[in-house]
Amino acid sequence: MASAYRKFWDNLLNFSGTATRSEYWWPVIINYILGGIIIAIIQMIMGHPIEDIYNWSDLSVNTMSKLIALIVWLGTLSLKFRRLHDSDHTAWWILIDLVPIIGTFWFFILMVLPSRSNRWQ
Repeated sequence: MASAYRKFWDNLLNFSGTATRSEYWWPVIINYILGGIIIAIIQMIMGHPIEDIYNWSDLSVNTMSKLIALIVWLGTLSLKFRRLHDSDHTAWWILIDLVPIIGTFWFFILMVLPSRSNRWQ
């Protein structure tokens, strides 16, 4: 688990290569849990949602949260590319997620497929 999460941060902008199922799912699960906990703690300290800006300090917290979200989103995007490569699919399959409902389910299926020998290794 720890090595998969470390590999996520080491390959933050690596859109080539492969990522196994555990290298994909552990960072996704950890990021969701950590994100929820950190947001809850910040909102308890601030006393209001992060999106509400009342003073300069709120603006800086809001800006930092958006910057961190962008960095994690880029890392997750590259991880999805590598996971698709590992199941021997081109990264263009990520666009299937744009199709409402059916695309989301199909993309989930692509993420749980086993590893196959492929051209990206």
